Amino acid sequence: MTVRQGKAKSGQSVATAPEKAPSGSGLPRQAGSFAHYSVAQEIGRRIVSGDYPPGSILPNEAEWSAMFGTSRSVVREAIKMLMSKNLLVSRTKIGSRVEPRENWNHLDRDVLAWVAQSPRRDALMRSVQQLRHIVEPEAAALAAEIRSDEEMAQISAACHEMGTATTLSQRTRADRRFHQSILNATRNELLMPLGAMIDSSLDYLFTFVTREANDLRYAQDLHEAIERAIRLQRPDAARKAVKALLRNTDQMLIVKGSAG
Repeated sequence: MTVRQGKAKSGQSVATAPEKAPSGSGLPRQAGSFAHYSVAQEIGRRIVSGDYPPGSILPNEAEWSAMFGTSRSVVREAIKMLMSKNLLVSRTKIGSRVEPRENWNHLDRDVLAWVAQSPRRDALMRSVQQLRHIVEPEAAALAAEIRSDEEMAQISAACHEMGTATTLSQRTRADRRFHQSILNATRNELLMPLGAMIDSSLDYLFTFVTREANDLRYAQDLHEAIERAIRLQRPDAARKAVKALLRNTDQMLIVKGSAG
């Protein structure tokens, strides 16, 4: 999308709307309470991808309304939604300004999904991997200590489905469920929602890892070692097994970074 730069009275750059609505923008036409969500999704993706960089002033309500063929009230609700994610701040007589990236709510599910679709997705993968190093080994150790039979059954079922999956999407879904089941087995109210919050970024990461793996059997063995340690209630073994899995993923990301 072509963005024309102007100047606001405050001296900030202004990202003005294109003279014509972009064709093929991918914005679905929806009515009712979902319309503002569709508009927020499209604007959010453009912000995260860099079409509207931090500090720029967005088109006003009338311009967005003409661009998307929707009402100004729908646009207003969409802007409020983006403000709640800390992507925007609105000022009287200035308009909606894109916040600095460090202010964004990076754990918001929509923001994570937009980043995963943007040119910054590789940086996101590295950040997610760092978070996994901090959280997952101890989460697996805790799960090994306190998991119930029902929670263990969920972990084992996901691990088995990974090994029997016949498509990339099936294996990736099972992989995400495996790690989410371990977080659930900790029964920690702060850890349990974490997997759901970063689900979109994990999906991108696991899809990449599965696609790039030279030996899926080895990758499966690493997951089965985690499952076995938790099933046998061996916290130290669970911790070590997760670290081994993360090291394997690290190597793939290093290779990708070198290739890039």
